[in-house]
Amino acid sequence: MQKYIGEVMLIITAIIWGSGFVFSAVSLEYFTPYQILAFRFTIGLIILSAIFYKRLKKIKKSTLIRGLVLGILLYLAFLLQTVGLQYTTPSKNAFITAVNVVIVPFIAFFAYRRKIDKFELTGAFLAIIGIAFLSLQFTAEVNIGDLLTLACAFAFAYQIFYTAKYVKDEDPILLTVVQMGVAAILAWIALLIKGDTNFSFEMEGVLSILYLGIFSTTLAYCFQTIAQKYTSETKAAIILSTEAFWGMVFSIILLSEVITARMIVGAVLILLAILISETKLSFFKKKDLLDNNLFQNK
Repeated sequence: MQKYIGEVMLIITAIIWGSGFVFSAVSLEYFTPYQILAFRFTIGLIILSAIFYKRLKKIKKSTLIRGLVLGILLYLAFLLQTVGLQYTTPSKNAFITAVNVVIVPFIAFFAYRRKIDKFELTGAFLAIIGIAFLSLQFTAEVNIGDLLTLACAFAFAYQIFYTAKYVKDEDPILLTVVQMGVAAILAWIALLIKGDTNFSFEMEGVLSILYLGIFSTTLAYCFQTIAQKYTSETKAAIILSTEAFWGMVFSIILLSEVITARMIVGAVLILLAILISETKLSFFKKKDLLDNNLFQNK
């Protein structure tokens, strides 16, 4: 049961992140990328600290160290993605970021010498192909923005991997609080270095930032950390990769984006990826076993 609760929480996280694409687009009309990151991580830290303040007394040294690692990886991933976006297209930025889904199983393989699950690996590659159909404008040119975004994909992959590793022995809430705190501090340092201290207070921009801070950061990363206690890092990466699918859904609903055949193909491939990694084609295995038994009985 806990396994399914974890997977449901990851799906909710992906849905929230998918909707976040729309609110990020709106917030960028009023704030710089560095301001958005500083605000969203700070909001996450304040909300989590206010709700779980009694738990803060139980923070262990190991939680601080592990939260520090996750916070650095999280902010580094967002920073590389943000800077990379200045030199490449949004579609390539989104696609290359999603490459983390195929990086995660190999990180686990080299770290643990654990056999790669062929169904999860197949699902990972199907997911990345589906995301390519959803977001990528097919151009062969590679630039510095693409390379920075690829580094961002590795940072996100390691963040997912280490979250799965650390959360087995830590309180997921406290781990998330420390992670948010570290990311917020790094975000404000970067903002001050950039000199982005002129802030907008337009209501539309403020509401978008609040959505990103409350839902896309606080709730989503809480759910991700808790959920990874009950599922593998590869399966978590595959489920989280559906944010591209949900981003498409919300763009169609809220921004009136036109559905294309390419979008439909991409969506089908992503859903197939989840089906394969989740069921491991157990339906076909059972069917083959049944056929073999019938054959032997004859």
